[in-house]
Amino acid sequence: MNVSLTPELEEFVAAKVKTRRYTSASEVVREALRLLEEHEKIRAAQLAEFQVELDHRLAALDRGEHVDPARVRAEL
Repeated sequence: MNVSLTPELEEFVAAKVKTRRYTSASEVVREALRLLEEHEKIRAAQLAEFQVELDHRLAALDRGEHVDPARVRAEL
């Protein structure tokens, strides 16, 4: 597999290798992909949690459970 990077990303990868934390550009890219995968899993979990909360609130509205906006404004 060949990957094309922008000049800025090439410089970034080279700088990471230069720090000696990574031994090669491939190692930097693998780490970046692992982090991307982790980020996507976290985001998917957040979206699923949001959907559950949204469903819960919509069901409450369907049952007629709601807050009167005028009353809340008056209390604030």
